[in-house]
Amino acid sequence: MTYSWQNILIGQSSSVKDALRIIDQEALRVGLVIDADQKLLGMVTDGDVRRGILRGISLDAPITKVMNSQPRVALASSSKEELLKLMEKLDILSIPLVDDEGHVVGLQTLRESLLAPVYDNPVFIMAGGFGTRLRPLTDDCPKPMLKVGDKPMLETLILNFKKAGFHDFYISTHYLPSVIHDYFSDGKHLDVSITYVHEETPLGTGGALGLLPDNLPDLPVILMNGDVLTSIDFKKVLAFHNDCNPAATMCVREYEYQVPYGVIEGDGHKITGMVEKPIHRFFINAGIYVISHEMLKSVNKNERIDMPTLLERHIELGKDVLKFPVHEYWLDIGRMDDFNRAQKDFKMLGM
Repeated sequence: MTYSWQNILIGQSSSVKDALRIIDQEALRVGLVIDADQKLLGMVTDGDVRRGILRGISLDAPITKVMNSQPRVALASSSKEELLKLMEKLDILSIPLVDDEGHVVGLQTLRESLLAPVYDNPVFIMAGGFGTRLRPLTDDCPKPMLKVGDKPMLETLILNFKKAGFHDFYISTHYLPSVIHDYFSDGKHLDVSITYVHEETPLGTGGALGLLPDNLPDLPVILMNGDVLTSIDFKKVLAFHNDCNPAATMCVREYEYQVPYGVIEGDGHKITGMVEKPIHRFFINAGIYVISHEMLKSVNKNERIDMPTLLERHIELGKDVLKFPVHEYWLDIGRMDDFNRAQKDFKMLGM
């Protein structure tokens, strides 16, 4: 039995018998009727065929005679969680996925939605910083181990990754590493694998990559700062990276700043315009990256380098480095007011 949605596409000129044969051969229990441009015209199940026969429709009749011409569909951009909720609400076993113009691009089944995905991509979390701006809280505790809600923010981060299907974690330590080791150990109690990489001297946000073991799978690595609280869909970030296949993908966040004064534009002494309290918008680094295996291998052991410098090095070599905007909740916990805000947000978001 196959599970490829391409195998259940049925041309509009096909007969009922042809459609029944396709449905019988496949394991998806449905057929998608399309026109010559692969636009969805309807959906057909073996139940539709049976009801058509009972109405006296011949097996040689065109499939359009028995198909459901108004099936429920979803956009291909819908998240897995959104599709699952929709299928449960409608009490259906599958839903066609279409693009903005109505072309069929996939089929999501209830069974597939209920199966938890598993990703073997290593997740590398930076947790070695001193957290000086959060003293005295960090005098005897690494910043990622500070509790937000009822658990350390590093644990929340790992659990969010685990929920998305990731299980292979590497944690970079430097400041008070025993606090992290003693709490997480090898990760078995969380049903994940945790390996520690210790920086004897700080190597920068990119330098610790050179300390990772040589036997990592040839897969993109997700790299993330351990002091970020976010509800980002890590699966979508990885899927974007895999589809585009760049040297690296950087997650970015839109940041806006409003000048609190009227801004004067001019040419020399001549005023050419005035803008009242303009708003400037920028993309800022969100501290979340997906890097290729090639980029990982380019970092030498004990080389000190920050991620922006590493990315710029590959840009200069003509490699693609892409940005992925973060629209979900995101907070970099760098200062005391950020930490206090995180406590309130944690309760509100139920993270």
